[in-house]
Amino acid sequence: MLIKKPADIMPSDITDPGVYARRREFLKAAAALGIGAVASGPAGALVKAAGQGTPIPGIIETRYGDGLEPTAFEYVTGYNNFYEFGTDKGDPAEHAHTLKTRPWHIVVDGECEAPGEIGIEDVLTDFPAEERIYRLRCVEAWAMVVPWVGFPLGDLLKRFKPTSKAQYVVFETLVDEEQMPGQRRAVLDWPYREGLRMDEAMHPLAILATGLYGELLPNQNGAPLRLVVPWKYGFKSIKSIVRISFTRTIPETTWWRRAPGEYGFYANVNPQVDHPRWSQASHRVIGEGLFSSKHPTLMFNGYAEQVADLYRGMDLKKFF
Repeated sequence: MLIKKPADIMPSDITDPGVYARRREFLKAAAALGIGAVASGPAGALVKAAGQGTPIPGIIETRYGDGLEPTAFEYVTGYNNFYEFGTDKGDPAEHAHTLKTRPWHIVVDGECEAPGEIGIEDVLTDFPAEERIYRLRCVEAWAMVVPWVGFPLGDLLKRFKPTSKAQYVVFETLVDEEQMPGQRRAVLDWPYREGLRMDEAMHPLAILATGLYGELLPNQNGAPLRLVVPWKYGFKSIKSIVRISFTRTIPETTWWRRAPGEYGFYANVNPQVDHPRWSQASHRVIGEGLFSSKHPTLMFNGYAEQVADLYRGMDLKKFF
């Protein structure tokens, strides 16, 4: 991985505020997309402008995403899937203020020599030299470019010394109906669970994000610690992680269990494999407007050069 470290980079210098401080554009597009609840009322106060959060010092900037313009901050923080706070795209921004991210501990167990627990403050202090800005494309029904701040997942996993029996890594989100009101409804089987094959988890592009736009993660984006796997669809990137387990067998993950014919375990971005109810050959970019032209979807979301070897010899229409 090629990394550059400016000598005096400050959080305020990470991205020109003009890139994301576009309130008028956001309000117009939000209305067109039917997410007005995010732009006004209680949620409007919760979606703070960039520069009003807690800055992360000493960030290293990677070359991933060179030339990609980050999506407006208001879209990144105001238009989310996080069913623990509701099923509408604006629900997380409206309701996630109930989440308490301090104290926060992540249990790591399973097939490893050094199982244990790590607090989010330890994560933030033990890995500061490894925190980097990744300007990564993320694709769900729409696409956006997010300047995540984080570090490779593998850096944390190695600390717990997974054994040769560890073939998969499983993640779980917090379960707390008081903090996460969406969990009062059985829209999914709680806790939310996701997983990766071990070699996927150890790939340097699989990251644990602690922030975005140079600031600590907002609650609606998965605070205080979330997974980001940019070559896969968004539901793989589990939020508000409280447990990581090493397993011998493939885990039964949330959406794979809920609709196995629609959401496969791998969830690799593949324009040649359609969702049963829609084509995945193209997608819209959030911020361009509801009636904008669609863009061709790239294999592995444009990261084929980095990750295609992980799937050499696999039938990606079968293992979707």
